Amino acid sequence: MKELEKVLKACSDDKRIRILKLLEKRKLCVCELAFVLGITQPSVSRHLKKLTDAGLIATEKDSFWTNYFLAPGSEYAEGMCALIGKWLNAEKTVKKDLARVKKADREKLCCKNGN
Repeated sequence: MKELEKVLKACSDDKRIRILKLLEKRKLCVCELAFVLGITQPSVSRHLKKLTDAGLIATEKDSFWTNYFLAPGSEYAEGMCALIGKWLNAEKTVKKDLARVKKADREKLCCKNGN
């Protein structure tokens, strides 16, 4: 019961729901998510921490970047994404996010080594 409660609380924010929807499409770094959502990187990081703590997403290092993706084998991640997809595929904000993520290029968005 506690695990479900944590998942539901993590999904109680529109930005976190949008993040899940984006990660359903591909792995993304913080700067790519900030670009798509139109919010600051620290804000994205706080949302990602809540989703990670709830077991909905996982991370992997990729050179300079940390990639975020849906937690493999997570029954809750799969279930929530199925519901979110069913309910939100036609939602205007989600459509804009999915179009914008195609333009998210970490090589151009992210600052490397202070540059």
